[in-house]
Amino acid sequence: MKRIRVIDPGFVAPIESMAIFHAVAEAMRPDDDPVVTLVNPTQPFVSVGLHQDIEQEVDTAYCERHGLPVVRRDVGGGAVYLNRDQMFFHFVYPHRMAPARVEAIYAHFMAPVLATYQALGVPAVFRPVNDIHVNGRKIGGTGSARINDATVMVGSFMFDFDMDTMASCLKVSSEKFRDKLRQGMQDYMTTLTRELGQPPEREQVKGLFLSAVEEHLGVKPDASELTEAEKEALVEVRHLLQDPEWVHQKGRRLVTTGVKIAAGTYLVEGVHKARGGLIRARMLTRENVLEDLEFSGDFTVLPADGVERLAERLRGATLPISAEADAAKLQGHIADEMNTLGLDIPGVAAQDFLAALMHGLHRE
Repeated sequence: MKRIRVIDPGFVAPIESMAIFHAVAEAMRPDDDPVVTLVNPTQPFVSVGLHQDIEQEVDTAYCERHGLPVVRRDVGGGAVYLNRDQMFFHFVYPHRMAPARVEAIYAHFMAPVLATYQALGVPAVFRPVNDIHVNGRKIGGTGSARINDATVMVGSFMFDFDMDTMASCLKVSSEKFRDKLRQGMQDYMTTLTRELGQPPEREQVKGLFLSAVEEHLGVKPDASELTEAEKEALVEVRHLLQDPEWVHQKGRRLVTTGVKIAAGTYLVEGVHKARGGLIRARMLTRENVLEDLEFSGDFTVLPADGVERLAERLRGATLPISAEADAAKLQGHIADEMNTLGLDIPGVAAQDFLAALMHGLHRE
């Protein structure tokens, strides 16, 4: 059985927790043994995805006030708050030994992760494309990348998660949106502590995970240290990850509109300027259904609670993806509800509310 090197430095500085797997990938050659690294950060920090614009997606002023470093990883995905309550795992494989397609990479390396959760008594399941769910709540996400000749798949075991700080770290359009984000995470995310009543021991999770790696990936875990080549790469990677030009990379485009809470679940905001005033639609969508909706703006409406009641009646509606017929159906639904409620909104019609919803609609 081929071995897999296990590099577990334990608790390390935030920059080190990201730099180690990058260094292993940079130094990996086609005939090297695969590697899995395990690490916890000693201090909290914010990790942003390869393609994100930090100034658009992270509340950098909040992070500076609270001493939270911002580290850009060489793997995609969204911004996330991380601390010692997450044990990161990083699979680093010679490219020829890993599945070729991204979907297959996730399915392959997810197997021992799911088995570990299940061995702990947590009924985790794979939620494509790259999330892990427990009874409809997200307990972890993963990411994948090709770094030189290495295929990398990263993720973490969520012993616990500070949802309040996560909500505070992200740049959002308003404090009301932030409150919705915080509540959305409470509703749609979970942790080992929440599922088990208390966090398991790190060594217990590590042992179960490495046993599952051997069983599901067919490789023998072997405790290892960084090679000389990896140590040399680590020096360079530390420098890169702390280089302001790498971290900030001005001009990056947003990965998504709004915030992804879990696979298929998004908190988004759409804005439309109608003849009668600005309409702002704040939506929590799950599987393209309006789970929650709130309208605000500078329009005039009678009765005074009319838009609140309209939003209530639209919850549960299916959002159009692209077909004009679907959009027309939703517009008709909005018009019917406005008529039923007897709304008087000068200069604002059903198509204006639809436009606000469509502006904020998340599209993969």
